Amino acid sequence: MTNSYDIKGKTALVTGANRGIGKAIVEVFLDKGEAKKVYAAVRNLESAKPLQEQYGNKIEVIQIDLENPDTIEQAAAKATDVEIVVNNAGVLKTSTPLDAGALDTMSYEMDMNVNGLIRMAQAFAPILKANGGGALIQLNSVASMKSFAPFATYSASKAAAYSITQALRDLLKEQGTTVVSVHPGPIATDMATDAGIGEIAEPPSLVADSILAALEKGEFHAFPDTMAKQFEGAYQGFAENIVNANLLEG
Repeated sequence: MTNSYDIKGKTALVTGANRGIGKAIVEVFLDKGEAKKVYAAVRNLESAKPLQEQYGNKIEVIQIDLENPDTIEQAAAKATDVEIVVNNAGVLKTSTPLDAGALDTMSYEMDMNVNGLIRMAQAFAPILKANGGGALIQLNSVASMKSFAPFATYSASKAAAYSITQALRDLLKEQGTTVVSVHPGPIATDMATDAGIGEIAEPPSLVADSILAALEKGEFHAFPDTMAKQFEGAYQGFAENIVNANLLEG
């Protein structure tokens, strides 16, 4: 449990902001959360034009491509007023451990989903500290807690990202940064369609709303949708007694 955090009047940065969950987060942050401004971080600057047209000077489009670490450093050099960072961008490949290309798929997903998080944290943690602490939100998945065989390599990358997120929570607490780990189930995005779970997917706005709720309540975990809440019910005791506990202090 951490302190409550209010995004009203704050400046946020959201990666993968042009569609799906990222776009929903931008919209909810501005419409419900009353954020002052959002950096819409995307690979292709043109893809964020609709957001810019919708929100005007409340949106600043900025390039971040997780395949190009230099873009993260360049974005951090530009967005020095950021108080909230939402690391939403990620990739999913449907690969089992027995597929011929499993190792290549795993390497790609680990680089994007895990190394990408580490690069984002290293670039933006000092900025969050300089701006009073702020918040870092990481989009993980229920697949970080249970492997799904058709996309097992993705599940493994998200499990690793969840582990890093826990470490970041403990490390960044010292500088007053709130960290939230978000664990959606099937959400109506292109990624869900590609994974073959589009028919049971729920709206992306649920994810954005769960982030606001977690920040308001000072909670580390956010479980947005129907499947995610099943995980939350089963996981709650372990989270309280193990994940949220400081086991290194006697």
